[in-house]
Amino acid sequence: MPEESRKPVLYSAVQPSGTLTIGNYIGALRNFKLLEQDYDCLFCMADLHALTVRQEPAALRKNTLEAYAMLLACGVDPKRSIVFVQSQNPHHTELMWALNCYTQFGELSRMTQFKDKSARYADNVNAGLFTYPTLMAADILLYQADYVPVGIDQKQHVELTRDIAQRMNGVLGNLFTMPECLFPKAGAKIMALTDPTKKMSKSDPNPKSYVAVLDPKDTVIKKFKSAVTDSGSGICRAEGKEGIGNLMTIYSAFTGKSDEEIAAEFEGRGYGDFKLAVGETVADVLAPVRERFAALMQDRAYLDACCAEGLEQAMRISQRTRDKVYKKIGFFSSQSSFYAVFNIFSFHKLYSTFNREF
Repeated sequence: MPEESRKPVLYSAVQPSGTLTIGNYIGALRNFKLLEQDYDCLFCMADLHALTVRQEPAALRKNTLEAYAMLLACGVDPKRSIVFVQSQNPHHTELMWALNCYTQFGELSRMTQFKDKSARYADNVNAGLFTYPTLMAADILLYQADYVPVGIDQKQHVELTRDIAQRMNGVLGNLFTMPECLFPKAGAKIMALTDPTKKMSKSDPNPKSYVAVLDPKDTVIKKFKSAVTDSGSGICRAEGKEGIGNLMTIYSAFTGKSDEEIAAEFEGRGYGDFKLAVGETVADVLAPVRERFAALMQDRAYLDACCAEGLEQAMRISQRTRDKVYKKIGFFSSQSSFYAVFNIFSFHKLYSTFNREF
C-alpha cells in the first residue's frame, strides 16, 4: 500500500481465537478482498486483545499464524494491503498508555462488552478486559483510519475512539483523524444448525451446530444433512420454519439467489434434497479457500516474509503518529533516543517472523 494515497484508510482487526465458521466467512472474511478496491486497508491479527481471556501459549501462536494465513486464503493481497500481527508493533501499547490517561473511568465502565464478558468470565475479570477499548482506540488512531468495518455490537467502541480523539485533539492540537463506522450491508445472520434460534458459534459445545471454514467436504455435507428443521414440507420462510429459513439464508449467501428463486428451484422437492444442495454448495465454494490455506501453511517462509513486510509498512505509519503524540504530550526526546528508535526498528525488521516453537 503506498504511503501517499488518495484512498480512504480502513483498519480492521481479526482476533486469533481458533476456529472460523461460515458465519465469520459470510460476515467478514470474504468481504475483505472487496474492500481493497476502494480503500487502503490495514488488517491486523489482534493477538494482544486475545489475552483478555486466558491463552495457552502454543495455541495462541498457532491461531495467530492460521488467522494470518486464512486472510490470505480468502483473497487478501499482501501487496495491496498491510497485513501484520499486533503484538509485533510496540506502538500499539505505547499509544494505548497515552490514550488511557485521556480516557475517563466512567467511559470504560459503561462499555457493554465489558459487562457481558465480565459476567461470562467471572473468574478472570482482569484489568485488560476493562481497558481493552483504549487499546482498540490506539489500533485505529495509530493509522489515522478513516473507516472501521464493524457490526452494530462494536459501534460503541468506535464512538469511544472518536470521543478520545476529539478530547486529545482539543487539548493538544490536531493529532488524529476522526474514524467512522463502516457498517456492512444488511447481511445474513447465520444461526446454529442444531438450534436455529441461536446464533452460530464456534464456542458451541456441539460441533454439529456450526460449519467451520476448514471442515472437509464430507463433514460439511453431514452437518447440513443433520440440521434441525420442522416436520412439514415446502422450502419457504414461515413461522415455525426457522430451520429451513436459516438454510435458505446460507444458500442465498453462497449462491446469490433470492428467496423466490430458491423456492422455485426446490418446488416439489423435499427437505433432504435441499439440505444436500446447501451442503454441497457451501463445501464447493469453500474448497479453494481450504486448498489455498493448506498450501500457505506449507510455505512458512512466504508467510514469514509477508508478516515481516507488513510489520515494516505498519510501523512506518504508526511511528509517525506515535512520535507526533509523544511530542505534543511533552515527552523528552534527544538524539540518542532517535538512534534507539532506529535500532529498535531495525531489530523488528530482522526478527519480525513468528516464533516457530509451536
